[in-house]
Amino acid sequence: MKASTLRFGLNLWPPFLFTGVHVAAISPDYRHAAVELRMRPWNRNYVGTHFGGSLFAMTDPFWMLLAMNALGRDYIVWDRAGGIEFLKPGRGTVTARFDLSDEILDELRAATAGGDKYLRWFDNDIVDASGETVAKVRKQLYVRRKRDR
Repeated sequence: MKASTLRFGLNLWPPFLFTGVHVAAISPDYRHAAVELRMRPWNRNYVGTHFGGSLFAMTDPFWMLLAMNALGRDYIVWDRAGGIEFLKPGRGTVTARFDLSDEILDELRAATAGGDKYLRWFDNDIVDASGETVAKVRKQLYVRRKRDR
């Protein structure tokens, strides 16, 4: 699937559409993505800041989607674990970037070359308009080369 088609579909996907999550970019080679969460009345918590679940949701699928598409059809890629640490209240539009380097892809390929599973943690920040970190997110991916059938 073309990255632009995936981006369009994600922006219409109800869990993103109705929470204010906007996929700003996915590079054609699936190495980079940028996502923003816009403040809406329906994604504010009791004290008027971004709901924590929306902050986590805005980052949820991207490491898996990037790795899955960058590695290709010979690999199985799943989210295995995740966590978020809230550092300060999120207000206004907040953003997250995902950058999948050649070194990381080489690491995933090398670790799974023999057919073994590989678990790898990915970290990224959610930042506000002034560049301050609102939350730190960790996601663990399960990666394995598909077995010949």
